[in-house]
Amino acid sequence: MSISYQPAPASVLSGLAPEEQLEKIDQAYSSPPWWYNLRGLAILTFTYRSTLWTQVRHFAGNVADRHLEVAVGTGTFLGLVLGWRRLAGAPRVRVAGLDCAEAMLAGARRRFRKDPNVELVKGDAAALDLPADSFASANVPNAMHCFPRVDAVLAEIFRVLTPGGTLAANVLLHPRGIQPFRWIAERINAWAMRKGILHTPYELEDIRARFRKVGFEIVRERVVGNTWMVCARKPVQSHSGQGSSRD
Repeated sequence: MSISYQPAPASVLSGLAPEEQLEKIDQAYSSPPWWYNLRGLAILTFTYRSTLWTQVRHFAGNVADRHLEVAVGTGTFLGLVLGWRRLAGAPRVRVAGLDCAEAMLAGARRRFRKDPNVELVKGDAAALDLPADSFASANVPNAMHCFPRVDAVLAEIFRVLTPGGTLAANVLLHPRGIQPFRWIAERINAWAMRKGILHTPYELEDIRARFRKVGFEIVRERVVGNTWMVCARKPVQSHSGQGSSRD
């Protein structure tokens, strides 16, 4: 059975230079942290058609010591993941949280100000200022579809993961399912692309191929609502530069 999609509007990030894209994203995420969190919950429900606890379980299972959290935002979701792990009796881990939006990082800094194991840095996920083979795990919650240069982001995460390190992500797919839910998701996506908080939803075959192109092995995957939930591994025998987006 084929699924027909409404033509997606062009993202406001399309055609911009990388520096302009980062500035536009920073502006798009300049809302107060409480509004960002509330808006995110609505998008999760009506666009992703998933649940918060489905995501927490997915990402909490991919946190090792020396963990990289890409697009950490206000830190609310990371706090839930770390809290879930504490309840499960998992050991504490060292976490580096990265985001390009200063307003989001300000909220994360307040949230983790008393946690010495969480370090927060501002940076571009498509050009990580981090050494190769630095992290045993990386999570990208609710953000892969927001990156204008997703191939560069995947290549950079591949580069900084240790051989055998794993990446967990959830990626927004084109709306599917019955009406009116598909229509609602399409309208929210169009608004988000105009605002600059969404670059594009993906077709499953396309985004899966992008992961594999930089060298990732798919460990497990499933589709939940309009979301591809995936865990991928950097091969043990991989050279750290294989997926690098740098010269």
